[in-house]
Formats: sequence, C-alpha cells, structure tokens
Amino acid sequence: MSLTPETLLARQQAAQDRRRPWESIWQECYDHVLARTPGSGGPTLYDATAPDAAEQLAASLLAELTPPWSRWFGLAPSRALAEGPDAAAAAEALERATETLQGHLDRSNFALEMHQAFLDLVVAGTGVLLVEEAPPGAASALRFTAVPLREAVLEEGLGGRLDTVYRSVMLDAAAIEARYPGAPLPPALLAARGPEEAPRRHRVVEAVWPERQGSAYLAVLEWEGQAVPLASGRFLDSPFIAFRWMKLPGETYGRGPVMKALPDIRTANKVVELVLKNASIAATGIWQAEDDGVLNPATVKLVPGAIIPKAPGSSGLTPLAAPGNFDVSQLVLDDLRARIRGALLADRLTLPRQAPMTATEVLERSAESARLLGATYGRMQAELLTPLIGRCLSILRRRGEVPPVMLDGREARLTYQSPLARVQGRADAANTLLFLQAVAALGPTAAAQLDRRRRPATARTLAAPAGLLNPVEE
Repeated sequence: MSLTPETLLARQQAAQDRRRPWESIWQECYDHVLARTPGSGGPTLYDATAPDAAEQLAASLLAELTPPWSRWFGLAPSRALAEGPDAAAAAEALERATETLQGHLDRSNFALEMHQAFLDLVVAGTGVLLVEEAPPGAASALRFTAVPLREAVLEEGLGGRLDTVYRSVMLDAAAIEARYPGAPLPPALLAARGPEEAPRRHRVVEAVWPERQGSAYLAVLEWEGQAVPLASGRFLDSPFIAFRWMKLPGETYGRGPVMKALPDIRTANKVVELVLKNASIAATGIWQAEDDGVLNPATVKLVPGAIIPKAPGSSGLTPLAAPGNFDVSQLVLDDLRARIRGALLADRLTLPRQAPMTATEVLERSAESARLLGATYGRMQAELLTPLIGRCLSILRRRGEVPPVMLDGREARLTYQSPLARVQGRADAANTLLFLQAVAALGPTAAAQLDRRRRPATARTLAAPAGLLNPVEE
C-alpha cells in the first residue's frame, strides 16, 4: 500500500478505533501490577505478589533470551557454504561480524530498553521496540527505544507479523526540529514558541508499513487540521519490532500472563484489603456505650491507663463482639498467591531457596522452563529475535562495519545461543555423546564407520567458536 499524509492519519485513526476495546483491559492490568503514579487514579494496591512476579518474569526473559554482556546469538555459514572450499574463511568472517554486532549491543542501551519492552510484553501481551541508527560519534551505532503500547497502533500483515506500525507522540517545536532536521515546518509553529511560557506540544504520527522488498516510512505532523509531512523514506528492515506473548486466531494484539491471572490478582488485592480492615478492628475493637448522661463518647480515648467515668448502675463502655473469625482468608490468600506466581512463572524460572540442587536437578528445571516457554520462545524467535538481528546488521552494513551478509539461509544462518536455546542444544549433544560412547564400546571397526567431516556439526550444537576445530583433511 502507499500512504499520503492525509490517508496516513485516517488509517491510523481507524486502526486506533479497532484497538479501543483492548485499552480498558490493558489499563486494568497495569493498574493491578505496576504502582500507580500520583494523580493517575486506579485502585490502591494492597498485595505485591503480582508486581513482584511480573518483574521477575521480565527479568527472567531478559536473562534467558537476550542476556546482557553475553553471547546469545551467532552467525554460521549455510550448509552449502560450510561444505565448500571457502568454509573456513566464511566461518571466520561471520565470527568477526558476530563479535562486531555483540560489541555494539554491549555498548548501547539495549539491555535497559529491552527490559522495559519485556515488561510491556508480560503485562499487556504485546511489546514494541524501536531500533535506530545512533548519530555519528556515539559509543554504539545502535540506539534502542521501548515504545509504550499506548503510543503504538498495530496492524497484522499477510504473513502473520505485526509489520504495520503507527506511532503517535506529542512533541514540542524544538523536539520536532531535532528529530526531523530540515523538515518544512509551518512558520506559525516556530513563531508560537515563547521563552516565558511552557512549550506547546503537537501530535506527530510515524508509520512504517511493508512495501515491496522492504518497509516504507512516513512521519506526519497534525497542525491545525492539516497533515504536514515531516520525513519519508524506505528501510530494508523495519525499525519497529512488535512482538507478542501469545495470540488467538483472528486477533491482532497479544495476550500476556498478567491478563490470564487478572481475576486472581483482583481477588488477592481485595482479600488483603479486607484482612487489613479486619486487623484494624481487632486492634482497636468496636465499642458500645449507654447514653447515661455521664459518658461522652466524643471525649473517650482508648489509651493505656485511661479512666472512663460512668454512672452508677450503668454498663458504661462495653466491647462489641466481632461477627465472625476471618482466619479463613489466609487459606484463600495462599491459594491465590500460588496461582498468581504459577501463572507468571515465578516459581518455575527462578531457583528455589532451599537446599543446593544437583546438576541433574538444574538440567531438569532448565528443561521444564524450555517446555513451558516453548510456544512463547518460538514466537519470540520469529517476531523479535530474528528481525532484531536483521535490523542491527542492516545498520552496521550501511556503515561498512560488517560484510554484506544476508540471513536468507543460502549465505548465512542465524543461530541462537541464549540459555533457553542451549537447553535443547545440550539435549542434542547428550544424545550424540551417548551414541559415540556406544560406538566406542564396539571397537575400532565400528568407530571407523563414523564420518569425521561431521565434527563441526556437533561443535555448532554446543555453540563452540568457529575457529576451535582444525580443518578436516581429506
């Protein structure tokens, strides 16, 4: 599709109208999981189980999928290239490209923004990450921004990916000039700035949509009912990366674990509120007094050592018995908290604080985490990790820091080396080693039947560096 400034605003508004039914449930998820800011309204939180579990899950996703200061991806030659005469040179070049990209990620703000995007993913089920080229002279060529879901309106393409993104932000004139240098801004916009008054903000809509073999880009300023174009261009890889936790057929936006546990989160918050109210009643009590003309309840203070006068023959001040025992609330609360932590995987992705675990127990817990996050990890790989690496390589290729490598499977392929990805790799390697031990027990005749040229495949399974093995001599 091709968008003009006028049609962009119309399509963005139509997409936002389709998104509106989701906004109330998103807001409720945020209100019950993240502490509200002053003046924002929303319910008062009494139970911190859900906020703590959501934070642990976001931190676990960062550590399991994209761990900071650690190699969580790799570039390997395709099978046809690995079996050709230039296999060693290609592997070495791809290894250098991987180290270059890893260095730029380590020097950038990737870990900070990725964690915030994972928080959006856990709470609302959808996260959006903006990957831009940093200005010259910066420590890294990459700059990341976690786009809040309230600013992003998404549309799903034919391939099932969220490849059309509309971002609506409010910027003042100075910010518009800085972000879009050289844009033909209306003279009245620049003249409206006053040094003594607060800068006025204006709505800017950025859109990225698929067009031929790439993505088109258009930024539009909404000024006095007119659509003023600010910037346009094309990208080989979209700078906006939208990803989801899970989705139902026919839906555009994802569903997160907080949305699934929201009924239990609401109930636990209400139970804790009632427990606190019951505790205040138990501490201070409810009292009744006879209207004998002597006792004035307004002047009574229930403090140690107080003397309360009463008329002769009157009962004075007597406590009122509580209607019932609220101890059953603790049983309900323990069950609710266990279900919340189970829904947010807080008891699966974190190590238990009991006796030290054996190596077998650690492997079993890792395998269980991989099974629980299998479907989510597959979606993350398709919607987040692969487009992220492709976009970063596109920026570095334009700067000439990496060779023109295409992740199309014919030249190079992307491998994942994160802790979650290595769980399956260790299982495959264990099966291979078990087979090699069985062959070795059969004697030299059986061992001679093994193909020595397949050693690099086992090394790649264990994420070994490309230059660790000597070339296989024919």
